[in-house]
Order: sequence, then C-alpha cells, then structure tokens
Amino acid sequence: MLSDAPPETSDAELMQRVADEDRDALAEVYERFGGLVHTIALRSVGAHHDAEDITQQVFLALWRSRGSLDPASGSLAGWLATVTRRRCADHHAARARDQRDDRVVAALGPAPPPTPLPDDVADRVVVAHELASLGDPRATIIRMAIIEDRRQQDVADALGLPLGTVKSHIRRGLLDLRHRLEEVNP
Repeated sequence: MLSDAPPETSDAELMQRVADEDRDALAEVYERFGGLVHTIALRSVGAHHDAEDITQQVFLALWRSRGSLDPASGSLAGWLATVTRRRCADHHAARARDQRDDRVVAALGPAPPPTPLPDDVADRVVVAHELASLGDPRATIIRMAIIEDRRQQDVADALGLPLGTVKSHIRRGLLDLRHRLEEVNP
C-alpha cells in the first residue's frame, strides 16, 4: 500500500537547509531531535527545568553555528548529541562552582554591617553634588573662592572676568546653594 505522506527529509538535507538559513528546517530538526536532546540532558542533569534550558541552548547553538555546518562531516544526531553533552558538562561545572562559592561564603560567616560614612564625608558629597548642579561658571567661581580660599580679585584674574561679575556669581551662587541645601537637609 502506498502512503500519501511525503518522504522524510534526510539529516544531510536538513543540515544543508539549516546552513542555508532555512528556519523551517530548524523547526524540523527540533521536531525530529528535540526529544533526543532533552532526554540526554535530563539523564545528565536530572532536573526537567535544567534539561529544557540545555535543550534550548543546543538548538540555539545549532542556529548560531549554521554557517559552519557541513553535512559531509558527520550526522546531525551526532552533532546534536555532542553539543548536548558539552552543555551538560558546562552545567555541571557551573553548579560545582556555585556550590564551592556557597561553601566559601558560609565559611566566612555573616557579613559585617556596612560602615556608615562619617557625617562630614556625607555632607561633603552633598555639597559637591549641589555645587556641580549650579553649572559653570558659577560652580567654578564658588569652588575657587570658597573651597580653594582664593581672593575674589584672584578668581577674576584667573578666569579673565570683571571683579563685579565674580562677586555677583559668588553672592547668587551661595544663595542658590543655601536654598538647595535647605531642601536636602530641612
């Protein structure tokens, strides 16, 4: 009796179609070999969720390496089984690293509480941030006059600005800074 079903595509043809970027061929490969890949992974790692992740990684690897697939170099099932075993080995190695890291952390004991910053350091950070938010040239002028303790005339000379402009920037800048700091620390 003759069957109306189309003849099954050979592995070599499927590999070539995947190499030619045929997404339908990738779906066929998954349909044909997904159970095999999942079974190998499940037997190795023992958890369905991990086996599903590995199965997805294997078929993603197949698609990503499609340009280097060569049907003459081996069977599709062999390629998939080899990649699956490698992914399982990677999974076991990662699990061993995680367990080792957990043991090291447990041996170290509980972490000490974080050391709070001294109040003066925290205040300096806030002032520096608010000063920077004033923008230039005002922030530069205030930094030179107040933080670097330079005379107003020296600031004017260094920046090539009139003395009155420097004085105005300092006065308005300090008022803005005071207002901003009052908002931060009421």
